[in-house]
Parts: sequence; structure tokens; C-alpha cells
Amino acid sequence: MKSIADCATNLEGFEHRVKHLLSEAPILNVDETGLRVNGKREWLHTASTDLLTLYGHHSKRGGKAMDAIGVLPAFKGIMVHDCWLPYFKYPCEHAVCNAHILRDLKGISENFGQNWSDAMQDLLIEIHVAVQETPESAESLPKVEIEKFQRRFENIIETGIAENPPSSQPDPKKRGRQKKTRAQNLIERCQKYRTEILRFMTDFRVPFTNNLAERDIRMVKVQQKISGSFRSVEGVANFCRVRGYISTIKKNEGSILAAIKGAFRRNPFMPIATHRYS
Repeated sequence: MKSIADCATNLEGFEHRVKHLLSEAPILNVDETGLRVNGKREWLHTASTDLLTLYGHHSKRGGKAMDAIGVLPAFKGIMVHDCWLPYFKYPCEHAVCNAHILRDLKGISENFGQNWSDAMQDLLIEIHVAVQETPESAESLPKVEIEKFQRRFENIIETGIAENPPSSQPDPKKRGRQKKTRAQNLIERCQKYRTEILRFMTDFRVPFTNNLAERDIRMVKVQQKISGSFRSVEGVANFCRVRGYISTIKKNEGSILAAIKGAFRRNPFMPIATHRYS
């Protein structure tokens, strides 16, 4: 629609401002999801804070898309995500969404009856409760408590390794590295990214989950269910810019109608802060 295209054109400066602010944010939540463009599967990426939302479309899912969108290459804060490997190529600090970790642990417990995964679920929930019960003035859990939880985390990993030893009889029909079980893969992930999984207890700015980015991306999934595939690259680009603008207005508790009128008059709302309490 021409009206959406006109609005998107007038929001170019707004999007530039949002990208700049997000690249300087101390904490950034990111996520991605598939969408249909001209009947083909492409990708929508989001980067957000509690005051800002950016949507970007690209035909690719990985680093090429993230570089093109332009926020992550300049970002130096803490990036919160679902532990998808391409995010780790960026030389910032990282934090892993524990909702994903808990879901994977629950799957191991229910499908394979493992003890370590039950213990790890209990530990992560216990740490989360401890963080919630700590006075708001604190920046992290006390050092002694952090060290205690870290030791328990390591002990559970050792239990998991003992429950899932490497196969001593590799399949002679298969060459190369032997395929690991789901439990072994999750143990390895927890071991490799222990710092990122537990960052929420050492830095209270870091959320326990990546729910913020997932909520931001859910609106696009709803739109896809209603209207199906986007008909053009220009159409999805315009949608992303306008939808990001509306989401940002809502986060800043502004009037959406007034903000849209401002955009059509080439005087859009311009955010100035990355976080509500920054």
C-alpha cells in the first residue's frame, strides 16, 4: 500500500536513530524467525530493549544478515539470545536465555529419565529465586553465594558426563566423529557456555530469559498467520520499519495515532534513551 510505503520512507531517520541507540545499549535482546516473502522462506531479525524495537528482513538467517542490518557489528554490551551459534561471532559479552535451557533440560528428563537434568533444572530455578529475593540495590548475588552456585553447577555437569559416557564401541559402518546423543549435546552446551547461562546472577541487568525479544517477534508471527506471505521485498521492508516504530511508541507509552500522524507529516517520534532506567 502506498500509505505504508510513504510512512516507511518518512521513518528512515527514526530507524537510523534506533540502530545507533541499540548499538550503544548496555543490554540487547535479539531473536530471529522465518517468514514468507513471495512464497519463499526468508528471515526476520529483531533487536530490542524495553524502550526500542528494530525489525530487519533478510534472505539469510546468519551473520551475513546480522551484519547487513547493522546493529550487532558495532555492539559492545551484553547480548541476550537463545544460544544460536552465529551470535557468538560478535566480540561482545553474551547471555543465554534460560527458558530455552530449562525447556531442553525438561525434554531430557521426560524422554530419557536422566538425573542430572532434573538437578540442573532445580538449580537454575533456585538461583533465579535467589536473584529475585536479593535487594534491588544490589548489582549481583554475593560473591560467596555465586561461588557456591558455580560449584553446584559444575558438580551437576560432572554427574551428567558420568550418566552419559562416550560410546566405547563406535559404529564401524560410520566414518568420522560419532554422533552425540541429545543429552551429551546439552551437557556440552552447558559446560561450554556456563558463564553465559549464569550471567544473570553475576550481573542483575541481565534477564533470566529472552522473553523481551520473543514478545517483540510474536507480533510478526501473528501478522503472518493472518495475511500469509509478503508479496515483495519492499513490502516486508516497509512493514518492518513501520511495525518497529509502532512497537517503540508503545514501549515509550506514547500515542500511536499521534505518532503515526507525526510520521506522515515528516516529524516522527525520535527516541533518546535505550532503557527505561538508563
